[in-house]
Amino acid sequence: MLQEIRDLGFEYAELSHGIRLSLLPGILDAVDAGEIKISTAHNFCPLPIGITHAAPNIFKFTSHDQRERENAFRHTLKTIETAHRVKAKLVVLHMGSIEMKDYTDRLLEMVADGQKDTPKYQKLCAEADAKRQAKKEKPIQYAYDMLRRIEEQAAMRGLLLGVENREALEEIPFESDFQLFFREFGGGTIRYWHDVGHAQIKENLGFIQHQMHLESMADELAGFHIHDVGFPGSDHQPPGTGTVDFAGLAPLVKPEHIKVFELHPSVTVEELKAGIAHVKSFWGPE
Repeated sequence: MLQEIRDLGFEYAELSHGIRLSLLPGILDAVDAGEIKISTAHNFCPLPIGITHAAPNIFKFTSHDQRERENAFRHTLKTIETAHRVKAKLVVLHMGSIEMKDYTDRLLEMVADGQKDTPKYQKLCAEADAKRQAKKEKPIQYAYDMLRRIEEQAAMRGLLLGVENREALEEIPFESDFQLFFREFGGGTIRYWHDVGHAQIKENLGFIQHQMHLESMADELAGFHIHDVGFPGSDHQPPGTGTVDFAGLAPLVKPEHIKVFELHPSVTVEELKAGIAHVKSFWGPE
């Protein structure tokens, strides 16, 4: 796996939330041999025992169940230890979610059907926002308490934590809460991790303006997950094939930001190379 990534011309790779424990010895051997470097690890990595598929939300920081929150802490600590072992710079985190019905998929269906400008669509958006605002206080408290514990462990190991923007409306921090979040946690170990595709989905839904959102987070920005979005919500596509305005985002991208291509397994080598060239044409070689 890592040899294939290296042979495609990448010096660094991210260890994703789909890495089984059985893969770790080979990964450590490859890193120790200098075959590849690891930029980031995505929680949870390695996967909890018994889980065989990518499951970044299997244990939520926001759960009302204390046992689940403790499992989230324990497995996040394992991710932090793994990231430290492979000399990664940052761990990407999902913060959790509010318990409410899935509005995101329904809204995406309506956008795809051309109903975005209808009163019904606007009413459903308002309903979704009202429900998540009404239910957010306790889950956010749980998540913040968890993050303080995790922050201490990451800082001890010289690691950054990247809080990722999410595409689902029920996941936190909400797009309207990021500024408040970083008043609480900004300026140190905890940074903002910008998933380009997730932000584009939120723009396609009408909840943010992508470029303005990224600009508002510029001071806390550590890096990017890079992929494109087929309208309105088909993400992890090769850059240049969807709705993301990579040229418009370019002024906010700096050489020191970590950049990770996060693409669907069906993407071909030729599509990958074309996507990389597309991004570099606007963002530069670094």
